[in-house]
Amino acid sequence: MTEVRHDIRNLAIIAHVDHGKTTLVDALLKQSQTFRDNQEVGTLILDSNALEREKGITILAKNTSVRHGDVTINIIDTPGHADFGGEVERVLNMADGCLLLVDAAEGPMPQTRFVLRKAFEVGLRTVVVINKVDRPHADPARALSQVHDLFLELAEEADQLDAPTIYAIAKEGRAGLQPDQLASDLAPLFTAILDHIPPPVIEQGGFQMLVANRAHDDYTGSLAIGRIFRGEVVPAQTVSVLTPDGARTAKVGQVLVHRGLNRQPVDRAGAGEIVLLTGLGEVAIGDTLADPESPQALPRIDIEEPTVRMTFGVNTSPMAGLEGTYSTSRQLRARLYRELDVNLGLRVEDTATPERFLVSGRGELHLAVLIETMRREGFEFEVSRPEAIVRVVDGQRVEPVERLTIDVSSDYVGAVTETLGSRRGEMIEIIYGDHGGVRLEYVIPTRGLIGFRNLFLTLTAGTGVMGSIGIGTRPWAGDIRSQRDGALIASAPGVALAYGLGNAQERGSTFLLPGEPVYEGMIVGLQRRPGDMPVNVCREKKQSNIRSSTADIAVRLSPAVRLSLEQSLDFLVDDELLEVTPKALRLRKRHLTELDRARARRGAATGS
Repeated sequence: MTEVRHDIRNLAIIAHVDHGKTTLVDALLKQSQTFRDNQEVGTLILDSNALEREKGITILAKNTSVRHGDVTINIIDTPGHADFGGEVERVLNMADGCLLLVDAAEGPMPQTRFVLRKAFEVGLRTVVVINKVDRPHADPARALSQVHDLFLELAEEADQLDAPTIYAIAKEGRAGLQPDQLASDLAPLFTAILDHIPPPVIEQGGFQMLVANRAHDDYTGSLAIGRIFRGEVVPAQTVSVLTPDGARTAKVGQVLVHRGLNRQPVDRAGAGEIVLLTGLGEVAIGDTLADPESPQALPRIDIEEPTVRMTFGVNTSPMAGLEGTYSTSRQLRARLYRELDVNLGLRVEDTATPERFLVSGRGELHLAVLIETMRREGFEFEVSRPEAIVRVVDGQRVEPVERLTIDVSSDYVGAVTETLGSRRGEMIEIIYGDHGGVRLEYVIPTRGLIGFRNLFLTLTAGTGVMGSIGIGTRPWAGDIRSQRDGALIASAPGVALAYGLGNAQERGSTFLLPGEPVYEGMIVGLQRRPGDMPVNVCREKKQSNIRSSTADIAVRLSPAVRLSLEQSLDFLVDDELLEVTPKALRLRKRHLTELDRARARRGAATGS
């Protein structure tokens, strides 16, 4: 016998990156009287992580709730970037329905396809929200038509095609049934949620809950977050923790639920509610919490395999240990394996060398966020160039491929298509817009996209928009020729001086400012032709007894090129590493001295 809880709705908000998910959650929270009238809460309220606010994207899935009448709406805000798809996959099983946000100007993008497919796989009912209808060149009718095409392609059951449509301007907190007739608030959206998102169905039986997320509290310790599928839980209740290695018993401390942005303790929570449990010790995402008398495990969360990998290693530069708090192989290994508890899309493997570890993720940004997080925690290490994971299946090499969607002005189509062609991209569709814009659809190997994003922004003068999503594997497409010019390599250690940097800038652009420390083998710039060139940026002008004119004394330097973490990873080639410390990012050669580099080249030529 099953029951239905009409006082709860469990809702995930899914979309491509920058289509307005977190902004819509802001409006839902503000219009449900979650805050006082005089309370200053700002924008992007759920993006509390410092990295999320800096990058302007959601990285971690988060829970909140609002009250509308007598109904509690539990909201799960999910990331929109393809690299954090693992966050989406692990939280969708907590929901019964979803809001699919689509930008009225851009229409469905690659991540829209991915999240909708995942939502259909777990049987979620959908409400379509065409957002940003006030944008220039917005075309809600075209966006809705493209969404319908996507539904017909991905739906697994006929009733999944029955999805109401709401038009909205999330930034203004307005919604309506027609794009030109929006209400002054989000009342039409709240009504659609209550009418079309099904309430949770409750099965009879003992307590059962799947851990879908974890959190930490300074006072109560580790928190297990998940939806109760069966039974109920109270403080001090004994439960079984079912893991892949067996079962153990634990006693629940507090039972908490989300109330707006706060966590509120309750005396009892039942099936259909999303709760936080304390006192259980170390619980992994995917574990089942169950009644000890009927310990039945729920299916573990299935996450797609990684597509990109890189090597993390102990910092071996001459400046090792000077700027970081944690720099040993033991500390690095412990931190990487600890990340596996909360980052389900990540894989970590030991290598034949004890101080190096192979880390695999869902994309460059996925790994870059891990690097930046560890850097801010005080870790010091070095990483190699990202590379696509190539496997051998039935004696044939296969590699991951992605579906790439690009929106550019028609002025830049030639440069973009030429570059993608050299990276083994295959155009499958081109659509000309009404306002001089062009949408290009490509299938391209993942390795062809490594290092492409920054080049793409340069080719399109910063006006292009791109997004990609993995679509599986295909046979090896062939080699891709490196298109980067040679590096300027420091030939001597010391401190960079204006005179030495001025000489180096005659050969290319430099990455350093005067006064920065330099060691031999460090990459200090990029020259204008292929092939590496040693330069001495620590060289000073020798004094003589001949008086120099003021023009001879002054050294005019071009501004240094300062690379971000993502740009530094894109810059690397196979024989280079990136040194990461809490204070600096330094590009360097794998072999620091010219003699060692010559030996490595001879060894590669002879195959030894």
